[in-house]
Amino acid sequence: MIELRNLNKTFRLGGVSKSVARNINFVFQTGEATALLGGNGAGKSTMLQMIAGTVEPDSGAVISDGSVSWPIGFAGSFHGDLSGAQNVRFVARVYGVDTDEAIRFCRDFADLGQHFHLPTRTYSSGMRSRLAFALSMAVEFDTYLIDEVMSVGDASFRAKCQSFMSERLKKSGAIIVSHQRGELKRLCSSGAYLEDGQLFYYPDVGDAIEHYQKAMQRKGLKVNLMDD
Repeated sequence: MIELRNLNKTFRLGGVSKSVARNINFVFQTGEATALLGGNGAGKSTMLQMIAGTVEPDSGAVISDGSVSWPIGFAGSFHGDLSGAQNVRFVARVYGVDTDEAIRFCRDFADLGQHFHLPTRTYSSGMRSRLAFALSMAVEFDTYLIDEVMSVGDASFRAKCQSFMSERLKKSGAIIVSHQRGELKRLCSSGAYLEDGQLFYYPDVGDAIEHYQKAMQRKGLKVNLMDD
């Protein structure tokens, strides 16, 4: 269970305010995979980062009774001067995972070749995302936070990510940001739409997608969901 309690977050730049959360009270249920939808700039990534604890809310709290992953797809935590393997070893030690097993798994899953042993500052964004996804799968969490990471790489790698994630979701929950309509429908049972700092929850992910599509059309904006 992840509870958002009186959560508030507003960014101010050049006299303009943008609210990501305005006194949100909501509970993501244990073991449930929820799609997080919203227009560009609605704050979906920031919401995931607040849930992960990497971004502080202005007020309120995020409360969890289980383990929560870092936002998968957010690879800013990698130390650029360390190799992929060294980064994996460090994180494995922090989370109490067998380091050799984690390195073997990430090497094989991310399929970075010799780059796995080169500094991550030399990686492309796609390579960092592949490593971030592999590393997150090497550590078991009660809830996974996924931010577009399964859209990187070729079709074979995307299929591998989706297949592995489907297996993990048999015993874990997730909050997933994606622009792939089919992916959301395959992985998620429920959905939440974020707009102007408010969160609208739907037990059926199809209803959440419909809300998003109608909201974008009402505003005259492009529906940024693709069929895969």
